[in-house]
Amino acid sequence: MALDKAKGIVSSTPVVVFSKSFCPFCVEVKKLLSDMGASFKAIELDTESDGGEIQSALLEWTGQRTVPNVFIGGVHIGGCDTTTAKHREGKLVPLLTEAKALA
Repeated sequence: MALDKAKGIVSSTPVVVFSKSFCPFCVEVKKLLSDMGASFKAIELDTESDGGEIQSALLEWTGQRTVPNVFIGGVHIGGCDTTTAKHREGKLVPLLTEAKALA
């Protein structure tokens, strides 16, 4: 159920950040995306009733259990380090543009 739910969210939303509201790395990624003007959906696993199950399903699906767990255009990007590295390398804007997440 949790894996189907996670895959459904990712397939229907251009940018998804699986997050925890108290996680400083999650805050950093959400701020980066917001500052860029990207539209994204944050799923706060610490406030979702099935957040633990979703986090375990993400591990099964992506091999990554930690948050943030970022997807752009249905593709798993990774966590905070990977997302910020893509931004530094100039690769984040093209991904967001292709996913139609930038106005």
